[in-house]
Amino acid sequence: MTTDVGARLTIADALGRLMKDGLPFRFEGFDGSTAGPEDAPIKMTLLNERGLSYLMTAPGDLGFARAYVSGDLKLEGVHPGNPYDVMVLVMSQLKFKVPSAAEMVQIVRSLGFGNLKPPPPPPEEHLPKWRRAMEGLRHNKKRDADAIRHHYDVSNRFYELVLGPSMTYTCAVYQTPESSLEEAQFEKYDLVARKLDLKPGQRLLDIGCGWGGMVRHAAKHYGVTVIGVTLSQEQALWAQHEIKSQGLEHLAEVRFQDYRDVPETDFDAISSIGLTEHIGVRQYGEYFTTLRDHLKDGGRLLNHCITRPNNKTTTTGAFIDRYVFPDGELTGVGRTTTAIQDAGLEVRHVENLREHYAMTLRGWCENLVEHWDEALEEVSIGRAKVWGIYMAGSRLAFERNEIELHHVLAVKAGLHGDANWPLRPTWVS
Repeated sequence: MTTDVGARLTIADALGRLMKDGLPFRFEGFDGSTAGPEDAPIKMTLLNERGLSYLMTAPGDLGFARAYVSGDLKLEGVHPGNPYDVMVLVMSQLKFKVPSAAEMVQIVRSLGFGNLKPPPPPPEEHLPKWRRAMEGLRHNKKRDADAIRHHYDVSNRFYELVLGPSMTYTCAVYQTPESSLEEAQFEKYDLVARKLDLKPGQRLLDIGCGWGGMVRHAAKHYGVTVIGVTLSQEQALWAQHEIKSQGLEHLAEVRFQDYRDVPETDFDAISSIGLTEHIGVRQYGEYFTTLRDHLKDGGRLLNHCITRPNNKTTTTGAFIDRYVFPDGELTGVGRTTTAIQDAGLEVRHVENLREHYAMTLRGWCENLVEHWDEALEEVSIGRAKVWGIYMAGSRLAFERNEIELHHVLAVKAGLHGDANWPLRPTWVS
C-alpha cells in the first residue's frame, strides 16, 4: 500500500489508511483496487461513485446504510435478510484509526472533492432531525404519529412474513432453547397476563398494542375485556379484522388512537409492551402518570421496554434514527423504575430478558431469509435490506449487553397501602 502522503491513493489504499489492523473481509473498489484477505468468507464491493459519496459524506453506519440500501455497496457471503456474520466480523475485528490532517487531505484529494457533495438519500430514509423539528417538538402527538407510520405502515403482509403467525413485534420468552418462535411469543403474552394476575371479567388496557396480540391473548385465554390502542392505522385495521375472525368482538377492541386520548379509566391492569422506547425519556413522568390515572386502586402495570445497561439517556444511532425508529430514545431500567415510583406507583418486580430478545431477532431473520422472494413482492429491496441490517445488528447488541429488555411490574396501591399482592410470585410456571 502506498505510504507517501503526496501520492494519489486508490479507494482500497484510502480505506487501508483508516484501519488499525487491516480489513477482516475482502474489499473491491469500482476503480479495480482491492484489500483484505483473498479467501475471506465475506466480500464487500463498492460499485460506483454515488456509493463512495455516501461513505464520504456520512462516515459510519449512516453512510454504509445508504450505500448498501441503494445497491451501491454489495455484500457477498451473507444473505441480505440475515447479515449477522458481517455484523459479528465488523464489531469484533474492524478497528478504525484517526488519520493525520495531512493523510486526511490526501485521502479526500485522491477520492475526489466532488464526492463531498451528498447525493439524495435512498427513498427508504426518513427525514433528518432538523426537518422533523419543523413539525414541532419531539414526541408531540403529530410527530409521534409520523414516526410510527414510517416504521409500521409498511405492509402488513411483510410483517406476517417476518414475524410469523403471531404478528408479534416484541421480545418473546423462551422456556427452553428448543422452543419455537411461536411458542415463545405465546409464553411472552401469557407471562404478561400472569404477572398482571388477569381474571375473567376484569378490564385491561393495552397501549401500543401493535397488531393486537396481547389483546387477543387476554380475551381468549383469560376472559378479560380489553381495549388496545395503536398509532398505526394499518395495525389497527389488521387487528380489528383478526378479532372479528376469531369471534372475540364481545371482549376485545383495538383502536387507532393515542394512549393519551383514551377516555376510560379504572382499569384492573395496563400492559405496555414495546411502547416506552417511542415516547422519549423526558415524557416518562407524564407517561406513567397517565397510566396511573387509568388504573383502579390495586391495579397492576406491566411495562416491557428495551433499555440501556446504564442510566444515561441516549438517542438511537444515525442509521436507526433515519431508517428504523425516528426520534427513538433509550435509557436504563433505573430511570424507568424511578419514573414509575415518582408517578406514585409501587414497583414490585423487575426482570431482564435480553437473551430472549437476541433469540427472537434470530427467529425473525430466519423468517425473512425463508420468505425473501415473497417479501420483495411487498416492499422494496432497500426496505428489506434495512430490516436485515437492523435485526441482525440488534441481535448482536442484545448478545453483547449493549441493550437490554426489562419487564417492570408495578401496582397502584390504595390509600392505606393495600396492593392486593401475594406473599410470593404466582406467575412462574
